[in-house]
Amino acid sequence: MNFFTLTGIEITKIRRSKILLLLLFAAMLMWIPAIINSGSLMNVRDIPITPEHNFFIQGFMGMVWFMIPAALIICTVLLTQIERSEHGLLKMLSLPVNKGLLCLSKFTVLLLLSAIQMLMAAGAYYMSAFIVSRIQNYDFMLNPAYAIPAILRFYLAALPAAAVFWMLAVLIKTPVFAAGTGLALCVPSVLMINTDYWFLHPMSYPFYVLMTEYGKAAEGIYERSIVWIPWIPAALLITAGCLVISCIKFGIAERR
Repeated sequence: MNFFTLTGIEITKIRRSKILLLLLFAAMLMWIPAIINSGSLMNVRDIPITPEHNFFIQGFMGMVWFMIPAALIICTVLLTQIERSEHGLLKMLSLPVNKGLLCLSKFTVLLLLSAIQMLMAAGAYYMSAFIVSRIQNYDFMLNPAYAIPAILRFYLAALPAAAVFWMLAVLIKTPVFAAGTGLALCVPSVLMINTDYWFLHPMSYPFYVLMTEYGKAAEGIYERSIVWIPWIPAALLITAGCLVISCIKFGIAERR
């Protein structure tokens, strides 16, 4: 079986799960507080930012700091448990398939699920902005030419973290420990984005990108900017390293 065939099989498996409903719930949940507290968005408290940009930044802040990493962690656990519940992985490994390709196909499905989540988040943002605009009689909807590329940057920034979480799911067979380790790695993000070594902590990448957007929208609030070197080399090295380890260790426990 080639990579595309394996990926198609993995996509078929998740259709029977409730992963997509979980992602939809998470995407919608982040905007409920923004709608409820929409009145405070008009008062920016002397911060040089427009209400519509404030709504966008505040709404996505919880998303990029916690919800995206948490959703990735949950998806990795669910993807691995789908296989282990009925010895599906052992059955797949008994076939003439390359375990490295099988591992990468599952990781590709994880990235696909994350992309779907971001599409849902974009839809939830515009739906929430529409509702708040009617409540406050003010246009909170940003131009898609700004909002969509920003959301895409959040997604791309999360890819190295996805590789880390996938590696943890492969290495740690107990779901609770795998999820707990991943969530623990997310906690330092708030501190890491204010250091010169933030690029060594992949879980902080989406939050850092959001804060740079905040700095652009509100001049003087966040002075840091994206420095491509050493960020991109570090991100590529971390992603590649985690995927190599995942491919090497994938399925070893099941073959014993």
